[in-house]
Amino acid sequence: MTGRATKIEGGLWGLLVGDALGVPYEFHPASEIPAFGEIEMIPPEGFPRSYAHIAPGTWSDDGAQALCLMASLLECFQWSIDDFAQRLLTWSAYGYMAVGGRVFDIGIQTGSALSRYASGMPPRESGLHGERNNGNGSLMRVLPAALLFTGSDEDLVALAHEQSLVTHRHPRSLVCCALYCLWARFEINGHADAWDAAVSRLRGIYQTGNEFLRELEQVVLPAAALPPGGTGYVVDALHSARHACTQGDYASIIRAAVALGNDTDTTACLAGGIAGIRHGKDGIPIRWREAMQGTDLFLSLLKRCC
Repeated sequence: MTGRATKIEGGLWGLLVGDALGVPYEFHPASEIPAFGEIEMIPPEGFPRSYAHIAPGTWSDDGAQALCLMASLLECFQWSIDDFAQRLLTWSAYGYMAVGGRVFDIGIQTGSALSRYASGMPPRESGLHGERNNGNGSLMRVLPAALLFTGSDEDLVALAHEQSLVTHRHPRSLVCCALYCLWARFEINGHADAWDAAVSRLRGIYQTGNEFLRELEQVVLPAAALPPGGTGYVVDALHSARHACTQGDYASIIRAAVALGNDTDTTACLAGGIAGIRHGKDGIPIRWREAMQGTDLFLSLLKRCC
């Protein structure tokens, strides 16, 4: 397996394991999360696990939508927003790419947007676009774009934007998706400071005087000065993942993400994708990998690109 293939494999495993490990802690504030070393796929006895009816090791809507994007990119051999939107709709309606075909979590904004798409609205217009519609639902799924797409940085940014339009159409969400994809790309390429490199590159792509650059400079980047909250707000989700990624190994990164509380599955999903690229599949604790459900759904996809 080539170096790039190893990072693709690590990134996808890292995303899905992080998502699954974060699921039972979702909606709990940081004050209720177990001690750092006790954050495991199965929480300590007595912890009121979210989605207690869902088997440990099950990824949520984050992982399922990411797999929708990955499958679309692999099977279409190019980017098709129509194909991707249809896969998202098939996921929400029939459990495509969900473990056991069971959808147990869907964001309010995503659900509304997919209803608009199902009623005939074009996928480039179906996403909600108000300032209050900046949840992290398109950010959480975008990593496969960075893993698989080998075109220019400008084209990767355009893809990151377009996949977001289906459910989250505000420029702020698009910017966060683009920045995360460039961050992941620079991690794949082994850049010593991938985040700063991604910021610099995105500034160059956006250049001057457009709404995307204004969102980047006036909203997204200044939020780095705020304490990470692990919330569902797209800007906080991105910075919370970056905060978690200051840890030195995969397990510590995921635990740091979950320790923030709130939207734990998405924070751990975002951080896990970056951590998986850095540390590879073998850097993920084997007990966590072995606990994963539904591995047949993504191993077949990995075989096609690794």
